[in-house]
Amino acid sequence: MTGAHQPAAPSAQITVEVVERIRPGDMDDLCDAADLAIRDGGGFGWVTPPAREAMERYWKGVMVVPERTLLVGRLDGVIAGSAQLVRPTRNNEAQSFACTLTTSFVAPWGRGHGLARALTVAVEEEARKAGFRILNLDVRATQGAAIALYRALGYIEWGHHPHYARVDGRDIPGLFFYKDLTESSRQEDRPQDIKRD
Repeated sequence: MTGAHQPAAPSAQITVEVVERIRPGDMDDLCDAADLAIRDGGGFGWVTPPAREAMERYWKGVMVVPERTLLVGRLDGVIAGSAQLVRPTRNNEAQSFACTLTTSFVAPWGRGHGLARALTVAVEEEARKAGFRILNLDVRATQGAAIALYRALGYIEWGHHPHYARVDGRDIPGLFFYKDLTESSRQEDRPQDIKRD
């Protein structure tokens, strides 16, 4: 990690933005936040943080996949978390109405300020703007705060997978959710400050 972050002040300013290009300082913040989230058990596939070069390659790869949109959440200007909106490939006509929220995380130092909610709502808004009706997501059953957030935001749990992930030699169940975006367009659920990089 390149720098340690102190817990954000109770009145930290939250912003969420769609990333068009990752600036060098933002790459450091993004990798640091992801590293800390993975170490805290909130990884998005990783159980142990990869080497820094591998993580940087991962984020650069996200930026070149046409079906992916990266959103980052900042506390007082520092990236503390991110989420991705994944659209179906062009040849998937049967599921062209649905997209996926994936790889959502907030670094431990940035939790408790509403950033996870802001990221989720921003992904929903991006999906609506792109014309999608359904937003899908899946999560490890150990991610209690994320599960509570999704339920509070109106996501419907539709499935349980007993062998979703493997961590420290044991199987971790996973839960599957969806949200009908045509039913949840209440103004209070919409993000207030989504920026474009």
